[in-house]
Amino acid sequence: MPAARFAEQLNVQIGNELSAHNQYLACAVYYDALTMPRMAAFFYAQALEERDHAMMMVQYLLDTDADVVIPGVEAPIATFADVAAPVALALEQEKRVTEQINGLLRIAREEFDFASEQFMQWFIKEQVEEVATMTDLLAVVNRNLDDVEDIEEYVAREQGGEGADPTAPRVAGA
Repeated sequence: MPAARFAEQLNVQIGNELSAHNQYLACAVYYDALTMPRMAAFFYAQALEERDHAMMMVQYLLDTDADVVIPGVEAPIATFADVAAPVALALEQEKRVTEQINGLLRIAREEFDFASEQFMQWFIKEQVEEVATMTDLLAVVNRNLDDVEDIEEYVAREQGGEGADPTAPRVAGA
């Protein structure tokens, strides 16, 4: 079983990941309404990825006979000033999640919970990728505020097609 402190905070993180799912869904809907299908698809995919992260955490708790608590989440921000605002919000969210993931790893180490520490390693790597992706996307969007076609072209060219990561933890229900 994971350390009690770790399991408690991992349950909190499940809520954080589900909140991120909802926020990315709201971003996707915003871009869909602007007829920016590639940005919408990118954020729909990001939403599913965040949901999967939550379900990986659920599966870990189930596998280790720890209690699973699915917390409620607040409504996401759904209105934005311009096409850059959702990406800026997403970057800040990814930076916040990185801090949360680092905190979980810290707890696992403090509790000498080696299995949980190992479980968190994949998420550490994932957050480096997520922050880099959103940083790059924000730079492109800010450069092309007046040309959404260039934004769409960048997303089509640069995003997606990576395939499943064979090192990723199992997703509950998958």
